[in-house]
Amino acid sequence: MLIALLFAAAAPDCTYDRAAMMALPQQTFDQEPGGWRSLSMRGCEAEAADLIRNWREKNKPERLASILYWHEGQLRANLGQRDAAITLFEKSRKTVEDDHGMGWNLYVDGSIAFLRRDRPAFDKWHAALAALPKPEDFDPRGPDGKPIAIAWPMNLNVLDGFARCWDKSYKEAYGMCAMPNRIIKTGA
Repeated sequence: MLIALLFAAAAPDCTYDRAAMMALPQQTFDQEPGGWRSLSMRGCEAEAADLIRNWREKNKPERLASILYWHEGQLRANLGQRDAAITLFEKSRKTVEDDHGMGWNLYVDGSIAFLRRDRPAFDKWHAALAALPKPEDFDPRGPDGKPIAIAWPMNLNVLDGFARCWDKSYKEAYGMCAMPNRIIKTGA
Protein backbone atom coordinates (compact mmCIF):
# COMPACT_ATOMS: atom_id res chain seq x y z
CA MET A 1 0.00 0.00 0.00
CA LEU A 2 2.78 2.44 0.93
CA ILE A 3 4.65 1.68 -2.30
CA ALA A 4 1.51 2.36 -4.35
CA LEU A 5 1.07 5.73 -2.60
CA LEU A 6 4.70 6.68 -3.17
CA PHE A 7 4.46 5.74 -6.86
CA ALA A 8 1.26 7.74 -7.26
CA ALA A 9 2.87 10.76 -5.58
CA ALA A 10 5.89 10.58 -7.91
CA ALA A 11 3.88 10.23 -11.13
CA PRO A 12 3.52 13.50 -13.05
CA ASP A 13 0.13 15.10 -13.59
CA CYS A 14 -0.46 14.55 -17.30
CA THR A 15 -3.95 16.02 -17.47
CA TYR A 16 -4.68 18.87 -19.86
CA ASP A 17 -7.59 20.65 -21.51
CA ARG A 18 -7.84 18.69 -24.76
CA ALA A 19 -10.34 21.02 -26.44
CA ALA A 20 -8.20 24.07 -25.65
CA MET A 21 -5.04 22.37 -26.94
CA MET A 22 -6.70 21.22 -30.14
CA ALA A 23 -7.95 24.76 -30.80
CA LEU A 24 -4.51 26.38 -30.56
CA PRO A 25 -2.97 27.77 -33.75
CA GLN A 26 0.09 25.82 -34.90
CA GLN A 27 2.67 28.41 -33.83
CA THR A 28 1.29 28.52 -30.28
CA PHE A 29 0.73 24.76 -30.11
CA ASP A 30 4.20 23.82 -31.38
CA GLN A 31 6.58 26.61 -30.44
CA GLU A 32 5.30 28.11 -27.20
CA PRO A 33 5.31 26.67 -23.66
CA GLY A 34 1.49 26.53 -23.47
CA GLY A 35 1.19 23.90 -26.21
CA TRP A 36 2.45 20.30 -26.20
CA ARG A 37 5.65 21.40 -24.45
CA SER A 38 3.69 22.00 -21.25
CA LEU A 39 3.12 18.24 -21.06
CA SER A 40 6.66 17.30 -22.04
CA MET A 41 8.16 19.61 -19.41
CA ARG A 42 6.13 17.80 -16.74
CA GLY A 43 7.55 14.43 -17.77
CA CYS A 44 4.51 13.46 -19.85
CA GLU A 45 6.34 12.65 -23.09
CA ALA A 46 3.99 9.87 -24.23
CA GLU A 47 0.97 12.12 -23.71
CA ALA A 48 2.75 14.99 -25.50
CA ALA A 49 3.61 12.75 -28.47
CA ASP A 50 0.02 11.54 -28.70
CA LEU A 51 -1.23 15.13 -28.44
CA ILE A 52 0.99 16.23 -31.34
CA ARG A 53 -0.30 13.33 -33.44
CA ASN A 54 -3.91 14.10 -32.55
CA TRP A 55 -3.48 17.85 -33.18
CA ARG A 56 -1.87 17.15 -36.56
CA GLU A 57 -4.61 14.70 -37.57
CA LYS A 58 -7.41 17.07 -36.51
CA ASN A 59 -5.97 20.31 -37.88
CA LYS A 60 -4.27 18.86 -40.98
CA PRO A 61 -1.73 21.65 -41.44
CA GLU A 62 -0.48 21.77 -45.01
CA ARG A 63 2.38 24.12 -44.39
CA LEU A 64 5.00 23.47 -41.71
CA ALA A 65 3.61 20.02 -40.91
CA SER A 66 7.15 18.62 -41.09
CA ILE A 67 8.13 20.17 -37.75
CA LEU A 68 5.18 18.45 -36.07
CA TYR A 69 6.36 15.09 -37.39
CA TRP A 70 9.85 15.96 -36.13
CA HIS A 71 8.77 16.93 -32.62
CA GLU A 72 6.54 13.89 -32.25
CA GLY A 73 9.45 11.78 -33.50
CA GLN A 74 11.79 13.29 -30.92
CA LEU A 75 9.36 12.45 -28.15
CA ARG A 76 8.97 8.90 -29.47
CA ALA A 77 12.78 8.58 -29.66
CA ASN A 78 13.03 9.81 -26.05
CA LEU A 79 10.56 7.07 -25.09
CA GLY A 80 12.64 4.41 -26.85
CA GLN A 81 10.08 3.99 -29.65
CA ARG A 82 12.83 3.83 -32.27
CA ASP A 83 10.86 2.55 -35.27
CA ALA A 84 8.04 5.06 -34.76
CA ALA A 85 10.59 7.86 -34.34
CA ILE A 86 12.38 6.92 -37.57
CA THR A 87 9.11 6.86 -39.51
CA LEU A 88 8.18 10.30 -38.16
CA PHE A 89 11.66 11.70 -38.81
CA GLU A 90 11.45 10.51 -42.42
CA LYS A 91 8.14 12.38 -42.80
CA SER A 92 9.81 15.58 -41.59
CA ARG A 93 12.07 15.90 -44.64
CA LYS A 94 11.90 19.20 -46.50
CA THR A 95 12.02 19.96 -50.19
CA VAL A 96 15.06 21.86 -51.47
CA GLU A 97 12.87 24.94 -51.81
CA ASP A 98 11.62 24.72 -48.23
CA ASP A 99 15.08 24.02 -46.80
CA HIS A 100 16.72 27.22 -48.11
CA GLY A 101 20.20 25.68 -47.80
CA MET A 102 19.87 25.04 -44.06
CA GLY A 103 20.78 21.33 -44.20
CA TRP A 104 17.62 20.05 -42.51
CA ASN A 105 17.62 16.73 -44.36
CA LEU A 106 21.28 16.14 -43.44
CA TYR A 107 20.31 16.57 -39.80
CA VAL A 108 17.34 14.23 -40.29
CA ASP A 109 19.52 11.58 -41.96
CA GLY A 110 22.16 11.87 -39.24
CA SER A 111 19.53 11.50 -36.53
CA ILE A 112 18.02 8.45 -38.23
CA ALA A 113 21.49 6.90 -38.58
CA PHE A 114 22.04 7.49 -34.85
CA LEU A 115 18.77 5.75 -34.00
CA ARG A 116 19.69 2.85 -36.27
CA ARG A 117 23.20 2.73 -34.77
CA ASP A 118 24.63 2.91 -38.28
CA ARG A 119 27.96 4.61 -37.60
CA PRO A 120 29.21 4.76 -41.22
CA ALA A 121 25.97 6.42 -42.36
CA PHE A 122 26.01 8.72 -39.34
CA ASP A 123 29.60 9.79 -40.04
CA LYS A 124 28.66 10.52 -43.67
CA TRP A 125 25.71 12.76 -42.74
CA HIS A 126 27.59 14.38 -39.86
CA ALA A 127 30.48 15.31 -42.18
CA ALA A 128 28.09 16.56 -44.87
CA LEU A 129 26.31 18.83 -42.40
CA ALA A 130 29.63 20.09 -40.99
CA ALA A 131 30.77 21.02 -44.50
CA LEU A 132 27.55 22.83 -45.44
CA PRO A 133 28.27 26.42 -46.50
CA LYS A 134 26.31 29.16 -44.76
CA PRO A 135 23.67 30.72 -47.04
CA GLU A 136 24.41 34.33 -47.88
CA ASP A 137 21.05 35.40 -46.49
CA PHE A 138 21.50 33.60 -43.13
CA ASP A 139 20.48 36.30 -40.65
CA PRO A 140 18.87 34.76 -37.56
CA ARG A 141 16.75 37.09 -35.46
CA GLY A 142 15.06 36.73 -32.12
CA PRO A 143 11.38 37.33 -31.39
CA ASP A 144 12.20 41.01 -30.86
CA GLY A 145 13.65 41.28 -34.38
CA LYS A 146 17.19 41.80 -33.12
CA PRO A 147 20.03 39.70 -34.54
CA ILE A 148 21.06 36.66 -32.52
CA ALA A 149 24.28 34.75 -32.85
CA ILE A 150 23.72 31.10 -33.74
CA ALA A 151 26.46 28.66 -34.57
CA TRP A 152 26.55 27.40 -38.15
CA PRO A 153 25.50 24.88 -39.41
CA MET A 154 22.21 24.63 -37.60
CA ASN A 155 21.82 21.39 -35.61
CA LEU A 156 25.47 20.39 -36.00
CA ASN A 157 25.68 20.69 -32.22
CA VAL A 158 23.15 17.85 -31.92
CA LEU A 159 25.01 15.55 -34.31
CA ASP A 160 28.25 16.43 -32.49
CA GLY A 161 26.56 15.32 -29.28
CA PHE A 162 25.40 12.07 -30.86
CA ALA A 163 28.98 11.41 -31.99
CA ARG A 164 30.32 12.06 -28.47
CA CYS A 165 27.67 9.87 -26.85
CA TRP A 166 27.23 7.18 -29.47
CA ASP A 167 26.40 4.46 -26.95
CA LYS A 168 23.77 6.51 -25.12
CA SER A 169 20.04 6.61 -25.74
CA TYR A 170 18.61 9.35 -27.95
CA LYS A 171 17.27 11.12 -24.88
CA GLU A 172 20.62 11.06 -23.11
CA ALA A 173 22.67 12.00 -26.16
CA TYR A 174 20.33 14.81 -27.17
CA GLY A 175 19.87 16.14 -23.67
CA MET A 176 23.30 15.75 -22.10
CA CYS A 177 25.76 15.66 -24.97
CA ALA A 178 24.56 18.28 -27.45
CA MET A 179 25.99 21.73 -26.83
CA PRO A 180 23.66 24.74 -27.17
CA ASN A 181 23.39 26.05 -30.73
CA ARG A 182 23.16 29.67 -29.71
CA ILE A 183 26.44 31.49 -29.25
CA ILE A 184 26.29 33.72 -26.21
CA LYS A 185 28.30 36.88 -26.72
CA THR A 186 29.53 38.56 -23.57
CA GLY A 187 29.65 42.31 -23.39
CA ALA A 188 27.15 42.73 -26.23
